Amino acid sequence: MVYKFVVLSDEDESFVREFEFLDTHTLLDFHNLVQDELEFDKSQMASFFMATDNWEKEEEFTLFDMGTGSSTMETAVLEDIIFHKNQKLLYVFDFFNDRALFVEYTGESREVEGRELPACTNSKGVPPKQVIFGGASRKLYNNIVVAEDEDEDEAEVDDLFLNGDDEETLPDFDNIDNITEEEE
Repeated sequence: MVYKFVVLSDEDESFVREFEFLDTHTLLDFHNLVQDELEFDKSQMASFFMATDNWEKEEEFTLFDMGTGSSTMETAVLEDIIFHKNQKLLYVFDFFNDRALFVEYTGESREVEGRELPACTNSKGVPPKQVIFGGASRKLYNNIVVAEDEDEDEAEVDDLFLNGDDEETLPDFDNIDNITEEEE
């Protein structure tokens, strides 16, 4: 059986992706296809959540076993977790800013011979950026100024950090044989 899904973003109404999977595919297959389709950095964490009709998070499916009792994407077979039309999932791809894609199961069809699945069957709009900086981070980066001429009267490192108090020197060792290591 072929399972059909639509994926939306609340950041851009024009963004729509439609995917088809075999009922034997896993959420890890879903994750990998989304990552490829949206050209996301695969080294970033992500999770699927079963969601209520109001998009509230329920059971989590993590990318890796986190030791918290949650299931992994690799063990979550679609036919075992999708039970009814319009079932909802959240695909959280930016944990720091709690950003997610809204995934809805739209129905099923018979498998067409020779058609390779999983597949993206419809692609509209620009995908959201995978990671964004929060408001505080933007302010920090906006205040960075790159000096055009770095050679003008630069302070010496000693002047900036040590205030001239670094005049004390370490004693010279005349004979290195006098230095012994502690034996364990």
